[in-house]
Amino acid sequence: MTFATTISPTHTDFQIREDIRELQPSLVQWRRSFHQFPEIGFKEHRTASAIAEKLTAWGIPHQTGIAETGIVAMITGTKAINGAVNGAVNGRCRGKVLAIRADMDALPIQEENIVSYKSQIERMMHACGHDGHTAIALGTAKYLWEHRADFNGTVKIIFQPAEEGPGGAKPMIAAGVLENPQVDALIGLHLWNNMPLGTVGVRSGALMAATELFHCQIIGRGGHGALPHQTIDSILVAAQVVNAIHTIVSRNISPLESAVISIGEFHAGSATNIIANSARLSGTVRYFEPEVGAKLASRLEEAIAGVCAAHGATYELQYTKLYPAVINDPAIADLVRSVAATVIETPAGIVPECRTMGGEDVSFFLEAVPGCYFFLGSANPDKGLAYPHHHPRFDFDETALATGVEIFVRCVEKFLA
Repeated sequence: MTFATTISPTHTDFQIREDIRELQPSLVQWRRSFHQFPEIGFKEHRTASAIAEKLTAWGIPHQTGIAETGIVAMITGTKAINGAVNGAVNGRCRGKVLAIRADMDALPIQEENIVSYKSQIERMMHACGHDGHTAIALGTAKYLWEHRADFNGTVKIIFQPAEEGPGGAKPMIAAGVLENPQVDALIGLHLWNNMPLGTVGVRSGALMAATELFHCQIIGRGGHGALPHQTIDSILVAAQVVNAIHTIVSRNISPLESAVISIGEFHAGSATNIIANSARLSGTVRYFEPEVGAKLASRLEEAIAGVCAAHGATYELQYTKLYPAVINDPAIADLVRSVAATVIETPAGIVPECRTMGGEDVSFFLEAVPGCYFFLGSANPDKGLAYPHHHPRFDFDETALATGVEIFVRCVEKFLA
């Protein structure tokens, strides 16, 4: 994920109610516990067990084992409306239904932080903030359960596995998490070290890019390094393919539109005096608009095919669409924006131009129901908490945890008023 901002609020003025301020020590404790024992996608068994244990202790109804390790908690408000108390009527829930989504998985990264809550699992780390997302969702569930007389309707809190891959949103949707009762809208947040503490990034429309990937095998004809005329040099062909691919965005996509093609892997050769028979390239493709994505995919193969044909090589291309773009519904984005403005009362606190070419599978939820995904600024350079996401020294200012709960709670109260 890549996004930088120069936004720097003059102060951080969080309007957080006392009950949520009192939750802050627990939020930090939960987050650090998750951080110490990170788990990758669809393997979040310890994390899911800890979540379920807390929900059970608090008496919150929930379902476990969804899409392997996913959990859904359901909290129905009891606020009286015109003398009637919210509840089930003929098997249907009275009032609207708002879902809150949090991801739980970690990354295969060796942590380099020297902190008391450092990861205890080798080559595994919460390097993207999902431990914080899970803690915020738990705190929101606890508060709403204890204050369910303050709203009318139902809140579903979705703890999702495998956001980092291969993607847990689609299997959770397939398992029916947006049904029974039917979800009317969904919100979610991402702690965001590309923005400082005291800011919220929220916008209508595209927030995060569609994510696709490709693997390409360039097949030449190997031979002796001293006799190149007897070969078709796959490394030479692949190098020219790299150059050709890197011209696609600059010469085929309008400068007014956003797109990225990055090659992250190049593997070839086995010895200094052998011309490699084949070379393998892999990379990622990012964009916001579907028509741009279609052009990128077609031009990518055309570039590979053209270069290979010119050298007498062949190729095998595998192209995979992972996540669509994260598209926020204007009405739900307005809801989040209006709420955030009451929580973070600084002139520069709301950041509208916060798009990133990073991807997120919350996009599948937002394709299914109207919703808004937003960024909660969490960087604090003064404390050394400003390393980027997916860095082995990533960490964030935990002050943001209570802020996240407050924003979620206010969204619930306003949406389910």
